[in-house]
Amino acid sequence: MTSKHHDPARRRLLQALGAAGLLTGTQGLWPAYARSERGAAGLNEAATRIAGGPPRDQSLDIHVRREWIDIAGGRAAAITLNHSTPGPLIELWEGHDARLRVHNHLDEPTSLHWHGLLLPFQMDGVPGVAFPGIAPGQSFEARFPVRQAGTYWYHSHSGLQEQIGQTGPIVIHPAEPEGISAEREYVLMLNDWTFEDPYRLLETLKQQSDYYNFSQRTLGDLADDIADSGLSATLRDRLDWGRMRMSPRDIADVTGHTYHYLVNGMHPAANWTGLFEPGQRIRLRVINASAMTYFNVRIPGLAMTVVAADGKRVEAVETDEFQIAVSETYDVIVEPQAERAYTVMAEAMDRSGYARGTLAPRPGMSAEVPPLRAQPQRTMVDMGMAMSGMAGNGDHAMDSDVMPSMASHESGHTAMTQKPHSMSGMTSSTGTGAVMEQAGPVIARHGPDHHGIGNLTVAEVERDRLGERGTGLEGADHRVLTYSQLRNVLPMQDRRAPAKTIEIHLTGNMERYMWSFDGVSYSDSTPIEFPYGERIRLILVNDTMMEHPIHLHGMFMELENGHNDRLPFKHTLSVLPASRVSLLITADEPGRWAFHCHLLYHMEMGMFRVVRVSDRTEADNA
Repeated sequence: MTSKHHDPARRRLLQALGAAGLLTGTQGLWPAYARSERGAAGLNEAATRIAGGPPRDQSLDIHVRREWIDIAGGRAAAITLNHSTPGPLIELWEGHDARLRVHNHLDEPTSLHWHGLLLPFQMDGVPGVAFPGIAPGQSFEARFPVRQAGTYWYHSHSGLQEQIGQTGPIVIHPAEPEGISAEREYVLMLNDWTFEDPYRLLETLKQQSDYYNFSQRTLGDLADDIADSGLSATLRDRLDWGRMRMSPRDIADVTGHTYHYLVNGMHPAANWTGLFEPGQRIRLRVINASAMTYFNVRIPGLAMTVVAADGKRVEAVETDEFQIAVSETYDVIVEPQAERAYTVMAEAMDRSGYARGTLAPRPGMSAEVPPLRAQPQRTMVDMGMAMSGMAGNGDHAMDSDVMPSMASHESGHTAMTQKPHSMSGMTSSTGTGAVMEQAGPVIARHGPDHHGIGNLTVAEVERDRLGERGTGLEGADHRVLTYSQLRNVLPMQDRRAPAKTIEIHLTGNMERYMWSFDGVSYSDSTPIEFPYGERIRLILVNDTMMEHPIHLHGMFMELENGHNDRLPFKHTLSVLPASRVSLLITADEPGRWAFHCHLLYHMEMGMFRVVRVSDRTEADNA
């Protein structure tokens, strides 16, 4: 590409200008909660603090427009919400009513989905599923009682509008004290921004799925691998990856080659800043509102205590870093004691760029930005290979560590049996440069069903990977959050045994850029039936070699991660490659609900289904 927006030298110049305070004109349409304020002391605190106030009903008008804005060091036509991107912070109060009126000033249909909120399905904001959409010049009112608290967000569910600015945060204050004390609160909304037309970007992926990946293996890597692992093991490794039509460096479909990574709409040189007084407890509400980017979040020099996931309280877990999938949210508490600045580092999982902000006791301060770490690589575990088949491993124990089935889906797939989630302690080599990884236990072998033309490959084995760190964090020398550490603060309310087990495979063909569930694209699918009032076990099996953040609208899922009656709630779950996870759902929200991968271009290319919660009579007559 020859666009100036992809010029590394230009990026370095922008960063230098930003550091020198010479970058101007880039804040015109940032939202109030992100925009820096100038006062007597110079650059004042970025007003991201939660306003709060007395509990009340909330009424808000949101105007959707296409406007030229200054963003990421350039100028672009974005979709704005009340003249800003991201859109305004929506504050709601549990136990009160919300009236959110969306006015469409675009020349195309639009929508807003209230991500993670419990509400009547007609208010959910998904065109073709919950309502027809909002035509140009028309308005829609979402009116509903607020039945929860926590950190959530909103975004368009129409085409690819989300990619060009149509996102915003939601904070819901609890009706009763929730036991999380903090003197200050900030929203940290992460986005990936591209100056490319998103439809052209998608066409590029369809024509060449690795177009944006500039870190493919080279002849030099081949020579190094032969020296480290030998000719036979290296050639076998290359043949394995070639058969899968993937490279071990295929970490992200879209990278920093076209993406600019933002915190509250601000790129790294602009340096979003939140103020604190030493000794204060600060609550950071981190929202990954990006279209395609997983982030690894850390604050060098500060421990973080995770207190909520996807808006729901969890028992406090102290950690130094966490990986946040697209559309997840985490609330963390930090307690800076020193009168110094701290960098909030959100590194793209593929290491192709980063977003960053600053916590500081005074305006204008900044801290060192850590360098990008080495790009991670996929492993044979991601490929779904049995450990005995991995070059250089020689340990066959994993072959016998396959759990027998306890339940089966109506289609005949094997279903998961609960098992304690702990690291196996095994260390294995990929056969390429001695890349090492601990692999979770095998819990099933895949059957003969390859799920049609929509799926290129099927994992040989499926592993429990809830105790594993996210991609690229396996070797970090500090604490890293895992799903196995999340534990609900409240005991399970619905203790019934599941009346129905449904198994769904996450499928794809990276070479043709096709994505689906069970090898069937959305256009050819039928609804997934959840009988109203029943307890459902949903099993997700990832047959692909990349992570998928799977989101269910309208209901929370309880992740079976070994914590008995304290299973954590999730509205989005990142399913690791070649893994198998089990979730419990109480189907108590009638209606039609979207169920999809939250990687925007995967959803657009077919990884989307409808879940229908209805009584048996309605299902039979549909």
